[in-house]
Amino acid sequence: MARLPHEMTSDILCRLSVKDLLRFRSVSKPWCRTIDDPYFIKLHLSHSLKTNTYLSLILSHGEDNFFSVNCALFETTQRLNHPFGEQRKTLQILGSCNGLLALVDDRDRIFLWNPSTRKFQVLPFSEIGFSSPSSTYYGFGYDPISDDYKLIRMVQSHGNNDEYFHSEAKVYSLRSNCWRRIKDVCFYHKFSREFGFLANNALHWMVFKTPQSRNQELVGFDLGSEEFRFLELPECRLDKVLWFHINAVGGDICLTSTYRETDNVVVDVWIMKEYGVKQSWFKLISWKEPHFMPWSTVALPLALAKDGGKVLFFIEYKWFNRGRRVDSFVWYDLRSQEVENVVIRDIPTSFEVNWYVDSLVPLNSNA
Repeated sequence: MARLPHEMTSDILCRLSVKDLLRFRSVSKPWCRTIDDPYFIKLHLSHSLKTNTYLSLILSHGEDNFFSVNCALFETTQRLNHPFGEQRKTLQILGSCNGLLALVDDRDRIFLWNPSTRKFQVLPFSEIGFSSPSSTYYGFGYDPISDDYKLIRMVQSHGNNDEYFHSEAKVYSLRSNCWRRIKDVCFYHKFSREFGFLANNALHWMVFKTPQSRNQELVGFDLGSEEFRFLELPECRLDKVLWFHINAVGGDICLTSTYRETDNVVVDVWIMKEYGVKQSWFKLISWKEPHFMPWSTVALPLALAKDGGKVLFFIEYKWFNRGRRVDSFVWYDLRSQEVENVVIRDIPTSFEVNWYVDSLVPLNSNA
C-alpha cells in the first residue's frame, strides 16, 4: 500500500485531538516521530488556535477541584484529576497558555501542568530576598521571540506612607528551568495576590503608581524585551463604578465597568483594538438594565463567537449570594441585544474561569 507524503500525513494529524494523537503514537514509528516532533506540536497548536477547535473552559471550584467544558458543545463538565496529590491544600490557576496551566498552592509552590498529556513539572524553589512580603503578583505566558514559556513573580513589602519599601521581580524560564532576577518595578501592589492576564505577548496587571494613590493603572510586561510599560485606559470614570474588571477577549485587552445610572445598572465593555494606543479603545457593549443580575453579581466577558456576533459572559455571584446561587454563562447578541442562557450539566455552584486549548506542548523531562 502506498504511503502518504509526510506533509499530507502531518496536515491530517494536526486536525485531531491530543487524546487521539497520543493513541496514534503506537500505530507506527514514523507516526510516533511525527507526533513527537517539535515542528508538528507547533503546527497542531497553531491549527487549534486559528480554527478555535479543541478549546475548553477550565472551572476551578473549591480548594483543588478542576472541571473542563468543551466549548464546541457547552453541554456538560468533565472532572480533571490533577496529579499533585491530596496534600496540596489549595491550588489556584495563575495562568493558562497554549495548553499549559501554571498553578500555585497555599505555600507559594508553583507547578506547570498539561492536562491533555497529563504531564506536570514542579518549578524550582526561588528564595525571596526579604522577609514578610505583603503582596505577590504572578503571570504566565509564551515568548515567541525566544520560543520560551516564562513565569514572572513580583513580590513587594511596603508601609502605607513609604516608611519602608522592598520589591523584587524574577522571571522563570521553562527552557532553562531556572529563575533570574530582573530590574525592580516602578509601581506598587496593594493586594495580597494577583494573577496577570496575557494579551499581545505581554502580561498585564492593575497597579498603583504611589502607595497613596486610589486610582489603578494598567501596566504591561513584554515577554520578549522583559520591559514594563503603562497603557492608557479609555475615558471612563473607574472611580465611580460599582465594579470593574480587565482581561483579554479574542486576543485584545478588554475593560468591563459596571455602574449605576439613575435607577439602572449598566455594563460597559471596552476593547483596545490597537495595542498601546489609547485612541483605539471603543465601546463594544453598553448593556443597560441587565435585570437578571441582582446586585451581588458581576458580568465578565470571556470570548466572541466564531462569527463575531455574540459575546460569551460569565455571570459570577461575588458577595452574599455565593454558595446559594449558581455561577453561570450567557450569550449576549450584539445585534439584537438579547441574552441566551447557556445550560451546562453538572456545573459547580461557584467557580473561577480560565481558557484552555488542547495541546501537545511538552514540559522539561529532566526537571
